[in-house]
Amino acid sequence: MKLAGRSLLPNYEIVAFLGIFMAMFISLYALVRGEVKELWPKRPTRLLGRASLDVANNLCVVIALRHLSLTLFYILVFTSPLLVAVLGRIFLKERLDWRKATAILAGFLGVVVAVYPSRSSGSSAWAGFAACVVCVTCFSVAVVWSRVISQTERAESMTWFSALLSAAVGLAGMLFHAAPLDSRLFVALLAMGLLCAIGSICIVVALRYTTAATVSQYHYTQLVVGSVVAYFLFNEKPTIWMLSGAVLIIAAGLYIALWAPDANRGA
Repeated sequence: MKLAGRSLLPNYEIVAFLGIFMAMFISLYALVRGEVKELWPKRPTRLLGRASLDVANNLCVVIALRHLSLTLFYILVFTSPLLVAVLGRIFLKERLDWRKATAILAGFLGVVVAVYPSRSSGSSAWAGFAACVVCVTCFSVAVVWSRVISQTERAESMTWFSALLSAAVGLAGMLFHAAPLDSRLFVALLAMGLLCAIGSICIVVALRYTTAATVSQYHYTQLVVGSVVAYFLFNEKPTIWMLSGAVLIIAAGLYIALWAPDANRGA
């Protein structure tokens, strides 16, 4: 998505092709398994809200990656497990004691440390920060909501429905303006659609068997992959501020996932 964001493609066109290719790969998968009819959700209205969150998330990810380095973007995205813990308390009635609250505040401090050097970077960087806030919020709400509806809906159906809405919204924007695709961009968008489809299905399957807070913690593995990709493809090197902030955010998230539950059971 970072590669696509460096092109002249409008944001909505990237989202459109993401949705098209995701829906295409999932449809092919269902066709091979003879399960095409089962792609349509049992309760479409419940999935419409989740799909809308996915569209907003995808659009804001594209915007954020156009204004922020890949490394800083991943660090900011690491706040999603902390937000999931808060939303889990509100909507799923999960316990949130002072230990978890302290960890969440520590994670917020990590965000402040990570973005500190960018305080004078101008409106471009702050546009990326704002987009990142929206995408983290949308993703976190979608994860909590997916925990509920994944008990009755198929993972392929939920991902396919979101992909269709992303394609529809993006294509609507392309009616007014669209940029031409070259072969390099086409391959990048095709790979993006395949990887996003696989990742989204895996997240929904995981949510069927464990809590939203547990699933969200695995986003921390993106730091290693994202840093390597950012270094070799974009020559981006993390600053000491980014690394310090990442340590605080990851420590807070891991505490909530691993140690806070044990502390609660012992209370």
